[in-house]
Amino acid sequence: MSSPGGYDASNIQVLEGVQHIRTRPAMYIGDTGSHGLHHLLKEIIDNSVDEAMNGHCTHIGIILDADGETISVEDNGRGIPVDKHPKLNKSALEVVMTVPNAGGKFDSSGYKASGGLHGVGATCVTALSDKLTAEVWRDGGYFIQSYVRGIPDAPVKKVSALTKNDKQHGTKI
Repeated sequence: MSSPGGYDASNIQVLEGVQHIRTRPAMYIGDTGSHGLHHLLKEIIDNSVDEAMNGHCTHIGIILDADGETISVEDNGRGIPVDKHPKLNKSALEVVMTVPNAGGKFDSSGYKASGGLHGVGATCVTALSDKLTAEVWRDGGYFIQSYVRGIPDAPVKKVSALTKNDKQHGTKI
């Protein structure tokens, strides 16, 4: 039995990880021009603003580096969790940055108010960045993970411990 128009199950593709974002970026960010770039930046800023709106952050810094190609967004919020995700058995930081539809804003336990593309925003930014680095200060340590086109280049690494007097906490993307 032939299928209508030659369209059957063999035509259904399943793209793993962030490949669907990289294949059709405009579906997520509107376009691949300057508007899309600004959308990506807004997604990361929205995460910091969400921390502020929920009383966890008092400072957000946005830096355009002299190279004209690197933008950093840093806040003094709680910091993206770095402990192991119970279902995926990898750092929650890696999950948030690389797994579509993963985030802490789907229920009211982590955020009472939030904006952006819940569970897609940071993942889109990571997927569509040539290189992205996430730095987190929390749980007594300074942690870092880098990604190339949405793929971690190493596991989350604890770079250093924070002293008891060091009150630094937050996230820098």
